[in-house]
Amino acid sequence: MTKITVLENGPLRIEGTFTICDATGKEFGLGGRTALSLCRCGRSANLPFCDGQHARTAFQSACPARDLPPPKPKA
Repeated sequence: MTKITVLENGPLRIEGTFTICDATGKEFGLGGRTALSLCRCGRSANLPFCDGQHARTAFQSACPARDLPPPKPKA
């Protein structure tokens, strides 16, 4: 099971078994990690991974859990 947590004013925290791929489908080498954080503020020097810049640049974003509407039917 993979768990993704949206941290208030911070990154997306991913825990569990997962792979992360670039736009071409090539996998990032995660060095055996089973937990890491992905940047939401866009200021990391190590994108897509978080390097803590959100804290130094006063990034703010709260995303409380909610239900999404059903997906639209495909045409």
